[in-house]
Amino acid sequence: MKVVKCNNNNVMLLLKEVENVDDKVIKSNSVDAAFEKHVPVVEKKDTKVTVVVNHVMEEDHYIEWIMVDYGDMQIIKHFKPGDEPKMEVDYREGMKAYSYCNKHGLWVNELK
Repeated sequence: MKVVKCNNNNVMLLLKEVENVDDKVIKSNSVDAAFEKHVPVVEKKDTKVTVVVNHVMEEDHYIEWIMVDYGDMQIIKHFKPGDEPKMEVDYREGMKAYSYCNKHGLWVNELK
């Protein structure tokens, strides 16, 4: 799975390689050095996981989506300015949580 940014600025999730897109792949950050929070915070309780991004949700700066990647399946929830960037999913060992900020790109938190 790859997340790529196209020439028209659309962001796409590629589930398999259809052509060489290495120059368009968005590399995910995992260290949150910005004042705003970007890295998804993951809280596990029993068999459920809550993923939340502590980030502003302003008209010109917000989290566009959160994605949980199970390896063989992805769940994506989209957000608009003013929404709370939060979702709840089932826990599975090895899952990853991604968030995408319209200004600062792709962020990841890998669950152990």
